[in-house]
Amino acid sequence: MSLEGDRLLSELNGKLDAGDILAGPAVDERYRDDPDGKLGALPEIVLRPRDTEGVAIAMAACNRLGQPVVVQGGRTGLAGSARVQPGEIVLSLERMTGLGIPDREAATITVQAGATMQAVQEAADNAGLMFGVDIGARGSATVGGNIATNAGGIRVLRYGMYRAQVLGLEAVLADGSVLTSLKGLPKDNSGYDLNQLFIGTEGTLGVVTRAALRLHPKPLSEVNAFCALPSFEAAIALLGLLRQKLGPLLSAYEVNFAPLYDDMIPSMAAPAPLPAGSPVYVLTEIQGNEPDRDGERFAEVLMQAVEDGIVSDVVVSQSPREFHALWAVRESVNPFLFAMKGLIGVDVSLPLARMQAFLAQTETAIRAIDAGANIYVFGHLGDGNLHYQVRTVEPSAAYDIIYRGVAAAGGGVSAEHGIGLDKKRWLPLVRSDAELAAMRRLKTAFDPNNILNRGRVFDIAPPDPSA
Repeated sequence: MSLEGDRLLSELNGKLDAGDILAGPAVDERYRDDPDGKLGALPEIVLRPRDTEGVAIAMAACNRLGQPVVVQGGRTGLAGSARVQPGEIVLSLERMTGLGIPDREAATITVQAGATMQAVQEAADNAGLMFGVDIGARGSATVGGNIATNAGGIRVLRYGMYRAQVLGLEAVLADGSVLTSLKGLPKDNSGYDLNQLFIGTEGTLGVVTRAALRLHPKPLSEVNAFCALPSFEAAIALLGLLRQKLGPLLSAYEVNFAPLYDDMIPSMAAPAPLPAGSPVYVLTEIQGNEPDRDGERFAEVLMQAVEDGIVSDVVVSQSPREFHALWAVRESVNPFLFAMKGLIGVDVSLPLARMQAFLAQTETAIRAIDAGANIYVFGHLGDGNLHYQVRTVEPSAAYDIIYRGVAAAGGGVSAEHGIGLDKKRWLPLVRSDAELAAMRRLKTAFDPNNILNRGRVFDIAPPDPSA
C-alpha cells in the first residue's frame, strides 16, 4: 500500500463500514475491466458506499487529501470514462441499487444511481408504465452512468435522450457537499436548474447518487418491421413518409448498411428475416394505444412505400414473438462486431442532409489508405446517430479521417457515449476555444482540486506555482 493509500484509509477509519472499503489484495481485477479491452490500472482502494451519506464522506476525505477519484457504475462505457488511471482510487456505486415504488399518478420513480436500466424498466412495467430509454447494455448499464453520458439508445425519436427523463437529481460534489433536488416537478424555475450540470458531464462535476426519473404510459400496441431498401435516399424517404403518416406513433428507426447484415447472418441465432444483398436495411417500430388500428395503419404506410419503390422487401411482426425476433436482429450486431479483432468503433452524430456525402467521402478516404478495410455502419438514423466501425491496418489514420469528416459535416464526435479519455483529443474539432474554456471554468468552480474523474473530457493544466 502506498503512503497516499495509507493516508486515505486512516482518514476513513471509523467513518465508513468495513464492507464499504476494499484495499490491496481485496481489490478484484474487475475494477480495471473495460469493454473496449483497454485494461485500466488496478486500483489500490475501491470505496463502495451504500448511500449518499457514504459517498459524501468518501469524497470529502479524498478532497482533503487531494486523492484522485474515478467513479464507476456498470463499466459499460465505450469512451474510457471509468477506466482507472495510475494513482486513482475507485468510487463504485455498485451497491447503491435501491428502487423506489413508482408513482403511477405522477408517472415517476426515484432510484439510486447504481440501479441498472433493466431494473428501472421492470419496475415501470410492473406498475403499468414504461421507461423511455433502452440500450443493448440495459442489464449492466446503471442509472448514474446513463445520466453521466446522457444515454440515448433506440427510442430517442419518440422519448428523447436521457436528459428528457430526468426530473430531479441528488449529487455529491468533489468536496462532499450534497445537492438534492428530487421533487420530481415537471415545472420548476426556482433559480438555476443545477440538475443539468450533472447530465452528460461524465462525472467531472459531481457524483449522481439518486435520480427522479420520468416514466411514460405503457403502449397498448407495439409493432415493428424489417425492411430492405435500395439506397440511402430510400432510407431517408421512408423515414419522412413514416413521420408524415404516423406522427408520434413512430418510436424507432434503426439503419444497417451493407455489408453488415450480410456478414452477420451466419452468426445470428435465428434465421434471417429477409434475404441478404440489399444496400440498406431498416428496423422501424411504432408504439400506440389503439391495438385494433395501429398495426393496420403501419402496414398501409409500408405497403405504400413498397408500391412507390422506396422499400424493396419487408416483413412486419404479427405477434409478440415475431416482434422480439426482429429486435433480436438489431441486438445481434454488437456480439458480431465485438467478436472481431482489430476493430475500431466510433459513435457520431450527423445532420441527415449531410450524412450520405459523409459516408461516401469517408469510405473513399479509408480505402485510399487501406483498400482491404472492413467498414460496418449502423445506428439510430432517426436521430442522426451512426456507429461507424472499421477493421483496418491503419487505425490511427482511420480515426482521423472519420472524426475530421464528422467535423466538416457539422456533426458531433460523440452522440451518446461521451468523450472520456479516448475522444478528448478530437473534442476541439467540434467545440470552439470559447466553449472549452467555459467547460474548464465550470470544472474548476465545482472541483478546484481536480480530483473527480480527472482528465476525462478535457485536461486541466496544473496551477502555476510561480503565478
